[in-house]
Amino acid sequence: MRTPLYQAHLDAGARMVEFAGWEMPVQYAGIMQEHKAVREACGVFDISHMGEFFVEGPGAAAWLDSLLTNHLAPLPAGQAQYTLLLNERGGVIDDLIAYRLAPEKFLLVVNAAKIAEDAAWFEKYRAAGVAFADRSSEFAALAIQGPQSPAVFEKLFHRPMPAERNRVLEMPGGSYTATTGYTGENGFEWIMPATEATAAWKAALEAGAVPCGLGARDTLRLEMCYPLNGSDLSPDRTPLEAGLGFFVDLKKPAFTGREALLAQKQHSVLPHKLCAIRATEKSPPLRPHYRVFANGEPVTETTSGALSPTLGCGIALAYLPPAYCDPGQELEIEIRERRFRAQVVKKPFLKKP
Repeated sequence: MRTPLYQAHLDAGARMVEFAGWEMPVQYAGIMQEHKAVREACGVFDISHMGEFFVEGPGAAAWLDSLLTNHLAPLPAGQAQYTLLLNERGGVIDDLIAYRLAPEKFLLVVNAAKIAEDAAWFEKYRAAGVAFADRSSEFAALAIQGPQSPAVFEKLFHRPMPAERNRVLEMPGGSYTATTGYTGENGFEWIMPATEATAAWKAALEAGAVPCGLGARDTLRLEMCYPLNGSDLSPDRTPLEAGLGFFVDLKKPAFTGREALLAQKQHSVLPHKLCAIRATEKSPPLRPHYRVFANGEPVTETTSGALSPTLGCGIALAYLPPAYCDPGQELEIEIRERRFRAQVVKKPFLKKP
């Protein structure tokens, strides 16, 4: 599949790759340059492959609260929150952003690879009086991120960008902006009708944003230890193991997976924890599925990995047994039959104010 911006990416010199069934740009000028642009200036990513679900009607908030881990009921209109959709075992089906557009109207932005599965799950459990619509094909979206994103926002919309994170605005023409993102930088995401995607992309570039691809998006999120669904999050791991307990409200009424999480929390130690690992010697770039050793014995494998452009060293995430989770724990990572020294460090790799 292709987003509405496919030709615009080719025109900008993008190298295209397959990602979650979509042809997406992995880089333009280069991952290092694009990563730096977001950390120091402003970059724009095509995120039109992601899904958009609309939920509305009496009881919409209560229904979503019965399926998602975070507590939507007290969320004011015009705000967004990160949350998770779980199976009955407490494993992660998807992580998503819930935008409250009105008291009983919500927009859910879900991961591209999970659109069909998520939609089927919501339909399966849909409550009476609640309207659910998968409108992913109708929308495109851009993520505009970096210290200069407020200036880009003002050029695009002729108004200041909200200073508050997770603020949602409904814009003229059926589009939305939200001060959310996946890079650790100041920024916003812009969701618009698919027919307006090319014009929006051109306007973002003219306003000063640099085109960025999936490669930089991955290194940026990994420096912040933001998990990637399908790699760091899976149906076999709970959000507690993934270090996402902050986004799970176990005090609210029952939601799918809650009992499994309560049972897991009753144990004093989780079976595994998603830990940050930093190479302590020069090594090839770290990648997913590299074996991790402790005291000479294999204990796990990496779930994500990359060369950090900011830190200049290899970084990775991995689910480690509790005995090896403390910062300072010495490890080795096997790369092409050689082992390289590494160490567990405190999250995130990159400390932002």
